[in-house]
Amino acid sequence: MGMKYCAAYLMAVLAGNESPSAGDIQKILESVEAEYDSSIAEKLVSELEGKTVHEVIAAGKEKLKGFGGGGGGGAPVAAGAAAAGGGGGAAQEKKEEKKVVEEEEEEEDMDFDLFG
Repeated sequence: MGMKYCAAYLMAVLAGNESPSAGDIQKILESVEAEYDSSIAEKLVSELEGKTVHEVIAAGKEKLKGFGGGGGGGAPVAAGAAAAGGGGGAAQEKKEEKKVVEEEEEEEDMDFDLFG
C-alpha cells in the first residue's frame, strides 16, 4: 500500500472527517492528479473501520518502543578501527570535525529567513 493513501486518509481526518470513505481518499488524490486504485483505498478504509486514528497511532507508538533507539551504532566501531590503525587516523578525524563545525558556523551567520 502506498503512503499516499494513508496520507490522504489522515488529511481527511484532519479536515474533520472522523471516518473517511474510499471516495474521500479518491477526491484528495485526484485533486493532486495522483493515481488512484480503489482496491487499495477500500482495503485501508475497511482495516480502519471502527477505529480512531489517534488510537491507531498510539498503538503503533507502543509497538515501536520495543525496537529501542536507533542510530549512532556505527560510530564507535569506526573510532575503534581508526585507533587500531594508528594515531594518524585520529588526527585526520579531528581535522574533519573542525571543518564541519566551521561550515555550520558560517551557515548560521547568513541573514536569510525562509519564512520572513
